[in-house]
Amino acid sequence: MTFLKIATIGFLIMEASNVLALYFFPGSKNMNSVGIFNAWEKSKSDPEIHNFVKYLVNWVAGTKLIFILLLIVNLLYANEDSLPIVGFALVLSILSFFWRLFPLVRRMDENDEITPKGYSKVLGWMIGAFVGIFLLASILALR
Repeated sequence: MTFLKIATIGFLIMEASNVLALYFFPGSKNMNSVGIFNAWEKSKSDPEIHNFVKYLVNWVAGTKLIFILLLIVNLLYANEDSLPIVGFALVLSILSFFWRLFPLVRRMDENDEITPKGYSKVLGWMIGAFVGIFLLASILALR
């Protein structure tokens, strides 16, 4: 099994835990769920806003599920020549986090809208690590 496949399986397991948390334990502060955002609890005081937030949370979970299933299909049926392309596509898609989401989560962290404090840094490093791992694995898979 290649390093790229191992990295992808690790990523799939992490994302699957995120999907489970978002669908079944959205208020959790674990597995990248939305309980870390103080606004989650505040939204419960306004049913209209809370329903909207729950809709968005479930939409994210559904999108992640599509992503997971496509990766599984690629792992099972892509040939060794196309897997590096899948890896580079993962790099680009994961990097999109730093375009819009990271600045927002960092600002929320700085404004004490997230518990625990410093979560945005941990999340940024974790996602950056996945980018590095997939980039390295994709380059190695080209050989």
